[in-house]
Amino acid sequence: MSRLGLHAKELDEQTAASAVCAAEFAFHGHVAVGDLSGALFLPDLHTLVVSDLHLEKGAAFARRGQLLPPYDTLSTLRLLERVLQRYQPKSVISLGDNFHDRAGSALMPPAFRDMLTAMAGHREWIWVNGNHDPDGVFGLPGLSADEVALGRLTFRHEPSLAHGSGEVAGHLHPSATVRRREKSVRRPCFATDGKRLVMPSFGVLTGGLDLRHKAFTGLFDRTALVAHLLGRDRVYSVRFANLLG
Repeated sequence: MSRLGLHAKELDEQTAASAVCAAEFAFHGHVAVGDLSGALFLPDLHTLVVSDLHLEKGAAFARRGQLLPPYDTLSTLRLLERVLQRYQPKSVISLGDNFHDRAGSALMPPAFRDMLTAMAGHREWIWVNGNHDPDGVFGLPGLSADEVALGRLTFRHEPSLAHGSGEVAGHLHPSATVRRREKSVRRPCFATDGKRLVMPSFGVLTGGLDLRHKAFTGLFDRTALVAHLLGRDRVYSVRFANLLG
């Protein structure tokens, strides 16, 4: 299932070029900017964070005999190009499940490899290992790591109850539901209580897990938890108590 169909995140290019659609919030001593694309920018660290790109997901399914639209990698990379142009970070951290399976980076077409190489350019690029791609990436610029410490923050793929404050993680693809104009609307979101932050999936061909799912049990102080939902043209910040169950 796609994340809002192939595009709650595929922003209208004209809107994306003319305005930065984002929510700014405090996180563990840092200013954080949650972009409508699902990327996180940390201005004082000059760092952009994305999670769960799941590149080459369509190709991975095709290798197993299940055909999906073959445009996911190109759409995700074009979205990433726009975000990099917007924020011009010195460093990029990709929080795991960068590719949908272990073979994805090795078998990726040269055109996509060239796009990633150009984006990495002269910036520091760190690929955090995920459960889908635990062996790291093949033939791409950057470093692979199980986790990264930067400033007061620790970046890893799966959130850890043992870690606590200052953790930025992915893996769970959080989403949340609100009521709008007499309809319930479900959107991907950044989820944070100020101590831990779980990122939405950046890949265009990915689903989401509701914040009330048992997988989130114990990760957040729900009295302080805020979901920064990725709308069609802006980010909506909603306290957990105001979300639909």
